[in-house]
Amino acid sequence: MVRALAADDVASVLDLEALLPVIADAFERQFDGAVERPARPHYPIGIGLDPDAPTEPTGTGLCMPAYIHGSEYAVTKLVAVCPDNRERDRPTVSAQLSVVDAETGRPAGYLEGNRITNARTGCIGGLAAHDLATEGPLEVGVIGAGVQARWQVRAIAAAVGSALESVRVYSPSDSRRECASVLERELDASVSPVSSPETAVSDAEIVVTATTSEEPVFPGEKLAEGTLVIAIGAYTPEMQELDATTIDRADRIFGDVPAEAIETGDLREHRDRTVRPFGAVVAEDTDRRSADATAGRQSTDEIVVLESVGSAVLDAATATFVFDRAVDRELGTTVALD
Repeated sequence: MVRALAADDVASVLDLEALLPVIADAFERQFDGAVERPARPHYPIGIGLDPDAPTEPTGTGLCMPAYIHGSEYAVTKLVAVCPDNRERDRPTVSAQLSVVDAETGRPAGYLEGNRITNARTGCIGGLAAHDLATEGPLEVGVIGAGVQARWQVRAIAAAVGSALESVRVYSPSDSRRECASVLERELDASVSPVSSPETAVSDAEIVVTATTSEEPVFPGEKLAEGTLVIAIGAYTPEMQELDATTIDRADRIFGDVPAEAIETGDLREHRDRTVRPFGAVVAEDTDRRSADATAGRQSTDEIVVLESVGSAVLDAATATFVFDRAVDRELGTTVALD
């Protein structure tokens, strides 16, 4: 029997406070090399569908497999990115996850993947805030007001609790007001829209960039000493959120997948900089972490950057977490394939 979980099923069992340690463990396993994470192929889809442009694709398909050693399940995320969906009032990104019994190879589950992707990506920022931000009351400046900007703030709130004091949201569109209003209702913190990126980042302990920009979204000279910058938008060489000043001022740079993070537009011109694995920061083995000299913040004055491109290992961990909870609660629809 295959258990299919719709978006509502996923939402009913997925909470950030419970997910954060799952993602932390996945980072540690990835750092230890106890995972299989093949290259993620991507390819054009929809060629031949539009009679007016028969050679043009309608979007991009991606396949993201991963397996965490010892896990009961192997997981593959299937993604389609269709930019024209904006005109259809549909999400531009659609994701589903296939869950397979790792011992028998039999299909076990099929999960709606957008919420899982959003939550696991949010948890990257949440763990960074917990492990790399300075102590004390935290002001967060957010550049971007879309779905992922909201999940970043939610996960930061789940990770640091009452230490989150205020959030400032900037976007060039009116979406900043809606984003701030939604988060204000959800969080025990002050959330306000602001009219410039400079206002968003000035004097913030944490700065989050969650955009699809191809050029820097704030001036690096506006960062205060001790700021943690969580950059999650750029994942290709063409995409860039951080300027050269931000990278030059950064005392330490971390990447969720360092070899891929260095290829993003944020870092491709800074190959002389060391990008440390974020997995070392969240590893529970503190003796090993100290020996590797890759632990996090060394002083309250350091500017620290986390460059995130995402990892299918986190999708696998989250999908397994969700699937096990759904099975325990007998959620979803079961279908016999044979």
